[in-house]
Amino acid sequence: MSHPSELITSARDPEPALRLLSVHAHPDDEASKGASLVARLVAEGAGATLVCCTGGELGEVLNPAMDRPEVVDRLAEVRLGELRASAEVIGFDRVDLLGYRDSGMAGDAANDHPECFWQAPIDDAVGRLVRLIRRDRPQVILTYSDDQGGYPHPDHLRVHDISVAAFDAAGDPGAYPEAGAPWQPSKLYYSVWSKARVLATHQTMLEMGVESPYTDEWLERFTQDDRITTRIDIGAYWSVRDRALRAHATQVDPASTFWFGLPPDVASRVYPWDEYILAASRVPTEMPEDDLFAGLRP
Repeated sequence: MSHPSELITSARDPEPALRLLSVHAHPDDEASKGASLVARLVAEGAGATLVCCTGGELGEVLNPAMDRPEVVDRLAEVRLGELRASAEVIGFDRVDLLGYRDSGMAGDAANDHPECFWQAPIDDAVGRLVRLIRRDRPQVILTYSDDQGGYPHPDHLRVHDISVAAFDAAGDPGAYPEAGAPWQPSKLYYSVWSKARVLATHQTMLEMGVESPYTDEWLERFTQDDRITTRIDIGAYWSVRDRALRAHATQVDPASTFWFGLPPDVASRVYPWDEYILAASRVPTEMPEDDLFAGLRP
């Protein structure tokens, strides 16, 4: 099992007063969840750290143009290059690899691999994340929801588990003393795709004569609209998501209507928001929010 390592570190002087730390499972998750939000926050002056827990070694090549032996045979290396390119598009100034192996889909034999994220001792994984939180001192942590019934990937479930534990442990002087001086993040958010967003996209695609990928089975995955606390206007940054996704050339087919069924200018008008669930806050804030740093800005 490898140790955490840095993929991107861009020195900023002075260090931004506000910082977001996003925890993701695989290369490409940072592009599909919250890319436009991060781009907006960075444009406003915040720092942004990305923690990627696995190398995505088991991802399938979904783009026919990239399904070539010289790519497939070195997929892990290629995916890290894609992660670097995507992170630079989005604006992350720090990218860290937590050091675990991709666990594969639920039920795969790969779930039992001793070096995979799913098999990692929780205490070890939380400690690795705590070290990064204490190093970067983010006020806000962004991670995956406690309800992942629609897509219960082992690595996504584990991301949630370690993020929640690390949010509390990072500020506890008695926890992981070897991981640096305590730092208590102020807010913990879960990323979520609302059914309202998917329905709006689906309806517009039908009106434009585009075959929608959002079948009833897909629509049944989205059940957390009533939990959403925070809606952020990312319309001006919508295209960042598309460019970040395209950077993951092995994982994203540029002909995919799931990702690119609507042109960015249309998509940004149809539903120009990213939505989140505020799971924990150490500062007062009023609901609904329109800013992850609500209650923290001077």
